[in-house]
Amino acid sequence: MAYTLDNLRTDIRNYTEVGSNVLSDTVLERIIKNAELKIHRAIDTDQSVFYATSNLIINNRYVTIPADLRFIRYVQLTNSDNEQFYLEQRDTNFIAEYYSTPGTSAVDIPKYYANWDEEFWVVAPTPDRTYEITLAYDKEPDTITTGTPSTAGTYLSNKYSDLLLYACLVNTYGYLKGPQDMLQYYQAAYNEALETYALEQIGNRRRDEYQDGEVRAQLNVKPPSSYGK
Repeated sequence: MAYTLDNLRTDIRNYTEVGSNVLSDTVLERIIKNAELKIHRAIDTDQSVFYATSNLIINNRYVTIPADLRFIRYVQLTNSDNEQFYLEQRDTNFIAEYYSTPGTSAVDIPKYYANWDEEFWVVAPTPDRTYEITLAYDKEPDTITTGTPSTAGTYLSNKYSDLLLYACLVNTYGYLKGPQDMLQYYQAAYNEALETYALEQIGNRRRDEYQDGEVRAQLNVKPPSSYGK
C-alpha cells in the first residue's frame, strides 16, 4: 500500500487507537518528518543522490553549498577542452598548508576540495580559469508532509510503506509514553524492515548478476559420503 499524508495519519491513529484530539495533524506531521529523517540517516540510498552543475570563478576559491546538501559524494571539473578532472577531498588544515597564499596570482587547476563552513566549501589551488563543476551530493530527502508529495507520495512512502509506518509508530508510542510492549514490538518490526530495506538498497541495487554473479544462499547439507551413517 502506497501512502499519502492523509492515509498515513489515518493508519497511525488506527494502529495506536488514539484520536486527533491527541495526535493532531501538526503533531503527526512532525512525527512523520522525524521518521523520514531517521530512515534517511540510517541507510545510504540512491534516492537522495543529486547532481548540480555550476562554474568555478577565476581567482575565487570558494563555492556556495547548495541549500539542500547533506554531504558531498564527489566533485568533477570540466575545462574548455572538455577534459574532466576529479577533485580529492581533504580537510581545511591540509588546504591551508598546501596552498598558504590563496590571495596571490599563483593560481592553477584545482586539485583538492574541503568543507569550509556551513555555507561554503573551498578548492585549492585557486582556479586559474572558469571550470564547469559537477557536484554529486546527497540531498535533503523528500517529505510526505508538504507540497505535492503529500498527495502523490514519496519514494519511501510509495515503495517502502511498511518501513515508514513502523518508524512512525515507534516515534508515536515514544510521544505517547507507552505502552512499552507495543513500543518494543514496533521497534522490532522497524528494525527488521530497515534490515531488508538496507539489503535491497546497498546490496541488490548495487550488484550486477553479469559481473557479480547471482546471490546464492549457503545450504547446510550433508556430503554424500555421510548418507546412511
